[in-house]
Amino acid sequence: MLCENADPSVMRDMEAFMSAQVPDGDPKFTHTAEGPDDMAAHVRSVLTGSDLNIPVREGRCALGTWQGVYLWEHRYAPHERRVVVTVQGEA
Repeated sequence: MLCENADPSVMRDMEAFMSAQVPDGDPKFTHTAEGPDDMAAHVRSVLTGSDLNIPVREGRCALGTWQGVYLWEHRYAPHERRVVVTVQGEA
């Protein structure tokens, strides 16, 4: 996701917000095959998205002054992930 990146408290606040909105172990979730954070992680992934378009200018990401790109894992246990980057445009 693309978010403010200058102050580390932003990510802590995002985590606190998501945890309050979609708590791990919520009894309304029945899908818990991989643990109590399983379904909550799926919901959070839907809310934060799984793709991102970033403009590139002169070979660099054209982000706002304070913006950064986060790969936010919504699970407690470490997982291996692959990131696919596709660049479109003129040479």
